[in-house]
This record gives sequence, C-alpha cells and structure tokens, in this order.
Amino acid sequence: MDRSALATLLAEQGQPAYRARQAVSAQLAGATDWQAVQTYPATLRATLDDRLPLWALTPDTRLVSRDGTIKWRLRAPDGVLVEAVLIPEGDRRTVCVSSQAGCALACRFCATGAMGPGRDLTRWEILDQAMLAAAESRAQGTRLSNVVFMGMGEPLQNIDAVLDAARDMTTPDELGLSPRRIAVSTVGWVPGIARIAADELPLRLAVSLHAADDRTRSALMPLNARYPIASLMAACRRYCDTTGRRVFIEYLLLDGVNDAPADARRLAELLRDGNFHVNLIEYNPTVGPDRASPRERRETFQRVLAKSGIVASVRRSRGVDVAAACGQLAAADTPPVSSAP
Repeated sequence: MDRSALATLLAEQGQPAYRARQAVSAQLAGATDWQAVQTYPATLRATLDDRLPLWALTPDTRLVSRDGTIKWRLRAPDGVLVEAVLIPEGDRRTVCVSSQAGCALACRFCATGAMGPGRDLTRWEILDQAMLAAAESRAQGTRLSNVVFMGMGEPLQNIDAVLDAARDMTTPDELGLSPRRIAVSTVGWVPGIARIAADELPLRLAVSLHAADDRTRSALMPLNARYPIASLMAACRRYCDTTGRRVFIEYLLLDGVNDAPADARRLAELLRDGNFHVNLIEYNPTVGPDRASPRERRETFQRVLAKSGIVASVRRSRGVDVAAACGQLAAADTPPVSSAP
C-alpha cells in the first residue's frame, strides 16, 4: 500500500496519524481489503475502498511446494505480474522479493531473463511482497526473519525503490527487521554497488559471479561485456573497504561449463585476500541447454576452494516442484489457487 498516499487521504479526512499504523497492523493480520480493517470507521473504509487499494500487489495464484516453500504470483493494478517466494527454515521464514517485472539483462540460465525487460516495481510494490510474507508467517505461527532481493529483476537497476523499501522494512512501524537481515543480489551492475556501499543502511550484498574468466561469464551473462570481471571485483573490494562488510559470491554450478577443478582454482585466485564468502548454487531447470553439475563434481569444486582457503557453502534448492527456486521465476500462467492472506 502506498503509505504516502494513505497519509494524505487520512489527513484530508481529518483522521489521526495512528490510523496509518492500524492499516499496517491489518495487513500483517491478513486483511485483504479495507472492509476487513475493523479499527476504521465504516465511512472511512468506504472512502478508501474508492480511492486507494489496501495492497499495491494482490495475489492471484498461490502454490505450495512439497518442502513447504510458498510461491505467489502477484498482480499490480496495471496488470503487471511478478512473483515472490516464502522459504521456511525451522521457526524462521525468508522471503525472496522481486524488484522488476521481467529483466533486461538476459542471463542464459534465468527464466526471468528470458522474459525480457519489464517495468521497475515501486517502493510500495516491493514492500507489499514482504508484508504478504510476514502475514503468512504469522498465520503459520512463525516470523519473517530475512528478506532477499533475489527474485525477478536486477535490484541495482531499480536502486532508489529498493533502498526505500528496505528502509521501510527496518522501521518499527513496519516489519522492524535488522538491515543485516536484508540481502541485495546483483548480477554485476557496478554503479549500484557503489550506491549500496555509500548508503547508511548496512545491507548485505550478494554478487552473482558464476564464472572466474570473462569468456565463460560473457557467454552466461551478457552484462559482463559492459562490466567485466576486473571491473566488478574492483567494485566489490571497494564495497568491502568502505563498509567493512563481506560480499557473498553466488556461483551457479553448470555441468561442463564452469565446474572443473581449474575453474575452482581460478575462482580461488580471483577471491584471494578479499572479504568474500562463496555460495555454491545448484542449477534448477529453466530455459536453455544447461544441466546441473553432478554431486561428485560439486564436492570436488568445494574441496579445491577449501584447500585454497576460500570458505564455500552449498545453497540447496527449495520449491523446485512449483518453479520457485533460484532462476525459475517468470510469472508463468498457473491455475488460480485460493488461501492467500
């Protein structure tokens, strides 16, 4: 919901400022429209029904994976579709939010990139994805603990809305999250890395690298022609020096493409003497010819990194059966499913 528009409308109606907090509480309680906001007078609810949606994005599908992951397809008033994913882990929940409807950067392994460019999401459309996930988490008797900007789109191409939404998520009147529980992922939009480093909000930064040589990376990620590895890694090191925080390096292992021991040694050399942590990612079927690396090759890759002093973790895929895993989000047409907050 557009908080600034709500504040203006409440002021026009002579309503007290605390009404804005009541609207947020209603969202977190699972209200789907203004008529469900019973703390508001009926006349105010009727006025808001006509002039401002309670949600900037509304679910039109909700799919639940065998592992408990939930994927929503969300619709904006102009018909734009995006997806958000809620990932369970014990009594905590992580939401993966989208920052754009589509993506212009066309990474070979990504279903969103195959969609082509779409519009930027607003601050409020991004925030509502996290609010929806927080409401679902409450309904499950758990809590939303983390937000990752790893959904549809390149967050650093929509940096103003991303930073504004992240700030909203940290305020006590909204979700009250620690900024260190919010991670922004980029495929290497170098100017945005400097913006993240300069901002007072101490967000975590993840960089999708996926190859340690320019030839391979350019074949996977066309943006590498504009910002090659040397430029990207220099920006990452400046970020580390400026903030004192580490950079998480995302590395998608593709069979026969970037998963050989020699690739691991090149990656280790690239990251030497830096403040980096590597997340090795399992490939999830999307578009194109690629296949996941066999487990033995993934384990060998991790051992080679460890021998070189590089700490690496394996990120397990979640929600693959409902196309909710890394690289699979594309707002595909699926039958409507009920029971979204």
